[in-house]
Amino acid sequence: MATAGVKEVRTPSLNSTSEPPSLFDGTSRLYISYTCPYAQRVWIIRNYKGLQDKIQLVPIDLQDKPAWYKEKVYPQNKVPSLEHNGKVLGESLDLIKYVDANFEGPSLFPTDPAKREFGEQLISYIDKMTADVYSTFKQDPVQQTCHSFDYLEDALGKFDEDGPFFLGEFSWVDVAYIPFVERFQIVFSEAYKHDITAGRPKLAAWIEELDKVDAYKQTKVNPQEFVEVFKKRFLGQQ
Repeated sequence: MATAGVKEVRTPSLNSTSEPPSLFDGTSRLYISYTCPYAQRVWIIRNYKGLQDKIQLVPIDLQDKPAWYKEKVYPQNKVPSLEHNGKVLGESLDLIKYVDANFEGPSLFPTDPAKREFGEQLISYIDKMTADVYSTFKQDPVQQTCHSFDYLEDALGKFDEDGPFFLGEFSWVDVAYIPFVERFQIVFSEAYKHDITAGRPKLAAWIEELDKVDAYKQTKVNPQEFVEVFKKRFLGQQ
């Protein structure tokens, strides 16, 4: 199931002192941040489709962005963005679809109409789910997020006869959710001493299977670094 990926060395992020790459020279470039869950989505699909040699990864320091990124690449000044065929596109869910449709490699969109419909339903919920979880961090997240993680547990049972993923097979739905669930699992474990998979065997199995997917494993955040950022941002700890 897991595609054999090319092991990449993470190059330093470009900051305000960095020169831009040779923009619009025909090279396809994916601008990301190593810490951004939205960028991680597109990074995963790039890896899964085996496009490491076709789409160059350009990491940006979000705390010290180079001025040329907004001025010359992506006026919205966010990541991810994709430079391809003389234009720059953004928005992570749109980019997942774009990369899947415009580059070679295994597709992450099932052909089964029932799975496609359920996948769209799950995608339509993801922004609400993540917003609900983030909103509890200064309150009582363990109790207040039960419904969000229970929703995932129930959803993972829909096609579980076909496999441990949301649509049975590994798909764009898993790619859309895992960057956020990865971070939530870290935060709940480290900051609140709680396991979000407790009593949720399907969620536990899903995370375990995703950890076998090399395309995803290469994109995971450093847990210690992420916890430090989280504590400063949400808990006011220095």
